[in-house]
Amino acid sequence: MLTAIKRELLLRKDELNKEQIETIYFGGGTPSLLTIDELKMLIEIVYENYEVVEDAEITLEANPDDLSAKKIKELAKLPINRLSIGIQSFFEDDLKFMNRAHTAEESKKCLAEATKYFDNITIDLIYGVPNMSNKKWLANLKLAFDFNIPHISSYALTVEEKTVLHKLIEKGKVPPIDENLALEHYNILVEETEKRGYINYEISNFGKLAYFSRHNTSYWLGYNYLGIGPSAHSFNGFERSWNVSNNTKYINALLADELPSEKEQLSEKNRFNEYIMTGLRTIWGVSFQKIEKEFGAMYLEKLKKSAERHIKAGLLEIELRSFSGKVLVTTKKGKFLADGIASDLFMV
Repeated sequence: MLTAIKRELLLRKDELNKEQIETIYFGGGTPSLLTIDELKMLIEIVYENYEVVEDAEITLEANPDDLSAKKIKELAKLPINRLSIGIQSFFEDDLKFMNRAHTAEESKKCLAEATKYFDNITIDLIYGVPNMSNKKWLANLKLAFDFNIPHISSYALTVEEKTVLHKLIEKGKVPPIDENLALEHYNILVEETEKRGYINYEISNFGKLAYFSRHNTSYWLGYNYLGIGPSAHSFNGFERSWNVSNNTKYINALLADELPSEKEQLSEKNRFNEYIMTGLRTIWGVSFQKIEKEFGAMYLEKLKKSAERHIKAGLLEIELRSFSGKVLVTTKKGKFLADGIASDLFMV
């Protein structure tokens, strides 16, 4: 697999047209299972074959059970300068319910050690878990604050079909997901993070100044990105591509110097709809100026008309920004409903 990943990095080094790399992200699976030497090798290949900015953000995704004190200390010696840790919850019953491999104690030990060596840390927390009281959710947040974590990504529990959780709910062994409970938890999350100086810069992301995820922000702002590895997606502004998800097919193709990917040319409507979807989820909103410049006056007028009822309902508002002019943003009331509102604004 590592040989194939290395080969893909080399085969695709000209795709970004010598654009500078600002972020490198080891994610999608459990990259923390790689040895220090393997991680070092991959980072070196990127630096040798791509233009990388001096202060690049380099993130490693990991679960608490993968991050021993020794591993954290070794990671700190690499160019990796940001950790994304899948805590999910600091309570044992929640972790068992979500079928997580780590324990609550491992989460706390991991963060106690990680904060000694890394300043830039983000953790994932899940809310809307059945039977999770508001008091318990507050306790989860307090533990994150006590560790002085500068960035929190938090998501409502969702149920995918054909999963164990879906079957348990169908059989009545677990209560169904309560959207009202999820909304209560989300409102608590927004209120408590705001009190402590976090900025809710994207619906599910809360960061202190200078700790926003540069990597994820690049997705939301429509920057080009290159995805390496099985199932990885790439985007160049007009075209999206994705690698085959089957590991064997991925490896065999690259050993034969073939790229195991498919491509899709995005239509103007696709690009407009994606910008609406991502823009409404962020503090940067949807720029009228950008819509008119990139898509034309017809798209802008359609957007304004579609937004009217949501503005009247207090879910959207138009703000005047010094650099970007008028932008359409969600209000506090509309933020939790952003995805549904966005779909009403799509060009179909």
